[in-house]
Amino acid sequence: MLTVAEEAHKTDTGRQRHANEDSYFARAPLFAVADGMGGAQAGEVASRIAATAFERGRVSKQAPAEGQLEELAQKANREIHRLAQEDSSRAGMGTTLTAAMVRDDEVSLGHVGDSRAYVLRNGELKRLTKDHSLVEELRRQGRLTEEQAEEHPQRSIITRALGPEPSVNVDTMTFPARAGDVFLLCSDGLTTMVSDDEIRQILTESRSLRSAVSRLVDAANRGGGRDNITAVAFRLADAEAKEGEESATLISRTAEQAGLTGERVRAATDRMRGRGPMPAPRRRRRVLGWVLAAVTAIVVIGGGFLVARSVYFLGTDNQGNVALYRGLPYQLPLGISLYSKQYSAPVQEGALSEERQRAVTGHTLRGKGDATDLVDDIEMRPTEGLPPPPAPPPSKKKQSGATSKGRQAKKS
Repeated sequence: MLTVAEEAHKTDTGRQRHANEDSYFARAPLFAVADGMGGAQAGEVASRIAATAFERGRVSKQAPAEGQLEELAQKANREIHRLAQEDSSRAGMGTTLTAAMVRDDEVSLGHVGDSRAYVLRNGELKRLTKDHSLVEELRRQGRLTEEQAEEHPQRSIITRALGPEPSVNVDTMTFPARAGDVFLLCSDGLTTMVSDDEIRQILTESRSLRSAVSRLVDAANRGGGRDNITAVAFRLADAEAKEGEESATLISRTAEQAGLTGERVRAATDRMRGRGPMPAPRRRRRVLGWVLAAVTAIVVIGGGFLVARSVYFLGTDNQGNVALYRGLPYQLPLGISLYSKQYSAPVQEGALSEERQRAVTGHTLRGKGDATDLVDDIEMRPTEGLPPPPAPPPSKKKQSGATSKGRQAKKS
């Protein structure tokens, strides 16, 4: 049986939009991306309704996954259509929807519009959905080449969406999954700016999905950022082999409550080396005091070994390159290290800005995601300052004139 071992998501307004009409939902085993259309408030409302339908939906292990995805999509469609009929200012509003459900060893998809689902397996990227767009129809008919479709002036016209009609035809499919598969759901703000080959490269080279989705959004903005950009990614693993949670680190409240702080581990290792003051036992209890001290040191150091598997820090390797380490930045007697090198970046520590040099040499304990994100950012921008902390996801995009079933919905 497979389980979601890692997930990440990010949405961005882009360079040329004033509001974000994209919405997404990400909580295993359900994931969804919705790309709204219909102007200022209408598109945002439509996409949010779609995402909320998944947030409120209850997953049944007995009911077919594809049926549940279609039911949630139809529920959102009815609500969007009702609001559009009741409020003339929202007439024609709608949204795309691409959703996924993980079930046992399969991933089922529900799809309407031109948002997309991909899977990365063994370094190869495969698109799992077909765009419901005018350009895609022309391409399938052989009237447009791939190159012509990429630059076609009407590539934003979609032929199917949630909302324009009382009911909608939802494409559903089920894909046999494997451990290690990475699934990506995204709006067309990403795929119109970034090629499939570049998406594959970013997903393959990134050391975490959090880093990958950030780099995908950055790439779309560098390409022009003409639309809102949303990416939701998740990685599957065997349920038995799923990695332990990384949130319980030495810098977390749980670790501090357990007494496993960096200061205590440092003090313990210093005492083992003879550098720090060792508590002087009372003469009458000298033997008992030494036993208690030894037991305390064993507990603290043993706890350090366990926690060392959950924390990361930056430093330098033997060649002076920036390196990512797993564990604690300490070494015990007899050459026992509490850390191991995970990766060396092709960037010399001396070439970094002063702020980045402090981040590397300060050996700050970080979670895996924070540490890998920082290494990626240093590789891309070694002389700049540290990136600002991530902003909370904005509330969500697109304009259109979604009309009757036989016509098209145009996204501006």
